[in-house]
Amino acid sequence: MLLNLNILDLAVVDALDLDLDPGMSVLTGETGAGKSILLTALGLALGDRADSGYVRPGSKRAEINIEFDLSKAPLVKQWLADQELDDDSQCLIRRTVSEDGRSKAYINNRPVNLQTLQALSRQLVEIHGQHAHLTLLDGEEQRRLLDGFANNQALLEQLNAFYQNWRQAHKELQQLLKAGSDQAEREELLRYQLEELQQLDLENFDYQALADEHHKLANLGKILGVGQQQLEILYDNDQQSVADMLGHVIHALQELSQYAAELNGVAELLGDAEIQIGEATQQLRRFLENQEADPQQLAWLETQIGVIQSLSRKHKVQPEELPALAAGLSEELHNLSHSSERIEALHADCERLLNQYRKLAAELSANRRQAGAELQQRISDAIKELGMPHGEFIVKLQTPEQAEPQRNGLDQIEFLVSTNPGLPAKPLAKVASGGELSRISLAIQVTTSTDKTTPTMIFDEVDSGIGGGIAEIVGQKLRRLSRNRQVLCVTHLPQVAAQAHQHLFVAKNQKAAVTSSSVRRLSEEERVHEVARMLGGVTITENTLAHAREMLASSGSADDRH
Repeated sequence: MLLNLNILDLAVVDALDLDLDPGMSVLTGETGAGKSILLTALGLALGDRADSGYVRPGSKRAEINIEFDLSKAPLVKQWLADQELDDDSQCLIRRTVSEDGRSKAYINNRPVNLQTLQALSRQLVEIHGQHAHLTLLDGEEQRRLLDGFANNQALLEQLNAFYQNWRQAHKELQQLLKAGSDQAEREELLRYQLEELQQLDLENFDYQALADEHHKLANLGKILGVGQQQLEILYDNDQQSVADMLGHVIHALQELSQYAAELNGVAELLGDAEIQIGEATQQLRRFLENQEADPQQLAWLETQIGVIQSLSRKHKVQPEELPALAAGLSEELHNLSHSSERIEALHADCERLLNQYRKLAAELSANRRQAGAELQQRISDAIKELGMPHGEFIVKLQTPEQAEPQRNGLDQIEFLVSTNPGLPAKPLAKVASGGELSRISLAIQVTTSTDKTTPTMIFDEVDSGIGGGIAEIVGQKLRRLSRNRQVLCVTHLPQVAAQAHQHLFVAKNQKAAVTSSSVRRLSEEERVHEVARMLGGVTITENTLAHAREMLASSGSADDRH
C-alpha cells in the first residue's frame, strides 16, 4: 500500500508531505483547489511523461517521492528481487523533472529507465479516471477488461506468440505463391544480372584499389617529371642542392660554436636533418627508378572501371556495393530455384501454427464465456444497487467459424446493457443517459477490481453524475473494496466522503502573487464541517452540521479503521 507522498516544487505545490493510511481515503476541496495536482504527482512518480511545465515557477526542478509497504505484495517483492531492485519490504520511488523538461527516475535509490518504472507501477497502483466511461465504449478496452477478469494474460501471451509466427510464415508463403506466375522470367533476369556482375572477379573485388592504380598510371608522366626535378633540388645539383647548402650551414655553425657553445645544439639538429634528407632522397630515387609506363595496364583499368561504373548506374548502387548486390541477387535466385521446397515447408509450418493457434483460441473462448457469465451477473447486480432496478448487463461473445487468425483471439466481444424491462440490450455507446453510463461504468470498474491483486486503487471523480442515495451506495462499495486493498478517491459527493476511513482536505493558499496548494488530514470535527460544506448552501446551519454528523456516524468510519 501507499504509505507516503512527498512533493517539492510541482506546479502549485511548493512542499507537501502526506502520510496515507490503509482502507479508504478521500480527497475533497473546492473546485480548483489542486486535487488534480496530487494525482498528477502520483502519475509522474509512476511513469507518466514529464515536461518542464510541471516545475513550479522560480524552481530548478520538481521532485516526487512515494513510499510503498510491500509486506502484503509478495509478487511485487519478487519482481523487485528479479530486477535486483529489492530493499526488504519497502519500495521507494523518486522522480525528478528539471526546468528543461528532462526527468530521472529511481527505485530504492537505484536509477532506472521509464519502462522499468512503468512495469513496476502497473503492479502497485491502478488509476480509474473520471472519463473512464468514455474509455469503456472502446471494444478493445472491453476485451481487456474481460480478459483481466478471467486471468487470461498468460494464455494471451502464448496465443499471440503463435499468431505472430503464423503471420510471418503466411506472409512469406503468399509472396512466394504470388511470385510463382512470373518466376521463370525473374530467374532468367537474375541469372543475366549475376553473369554481368561476375565478370568483375567479385571474390577479389576492390574498386578503390583499381581507382587508385588507374589514377597513378594516368599521371605517371607528371610523377616522373616533377619527381626528377625534386631530386635535382635535393641532391643532384652540385651548385645549389639542398644537401650541399645544408652542409655549408652546418660547417659554418660548427666553426662559430667555438665562440658560442650553444650553437652546437643547432648544428646537431641540422646534422640530423641532413641525414633525413639523404634517406628521403634515396627513397625518392628508388621510387622513380621503379616506375614504368604500362599503356596496356592503363587501358585495362579504364575498361574495368568503365564496366564497374556502368553496372553501378544500372543497379543504382555505389561501386563498392556491387559485391553485396550480387550476393543478394544470388540468394534470391537460390530461393526461387528452391521455392517449391520452401512453399511446401511453409505450408506445413502454417498448418502446424494454425492448429496450435486454434487450440489456444478455443481455450481462450471457453475461459471468456465462463468468466463473461459471472462478470455480467456481478455487474447486473451492481447496476441494480446503483439505482437501475431493471438494469441488465450482458457480455456478448461471438466466435466466427473458420475466421482467419488475429491478435488476441477469434472472439468478437461487446458489452451490452438494458436499462428498462422489455427493451432489448444495446451496446454501451447507445445508452442515452450520461448518468446511466456513469453508473454502469462505475459498476464495471468496481466489479472488475474485486479480484485484482493491485494493492492501491485510485478513483478520480468516477462518481460524477451521481447523487442522492445512489451516491451513498457508491461510497459503500468503495469502502467495501478497501477491505483488502487501499482505496484513494477524489470526490465532490458528501455521501462518498462520509464513507472514508481517512479524510484529506485540499486547499488553495495565496501569499502575495504566489498561489500554492496544501493538503491536511481532517480531525473528526473538521470532517463534520467539510461534509456539511459539501452538502451545500451558502450558510452552514446547525441542521446541516447535524446531517453531516449523522452521515459520518452511519458510515461507521469513526470506529471501523484498518
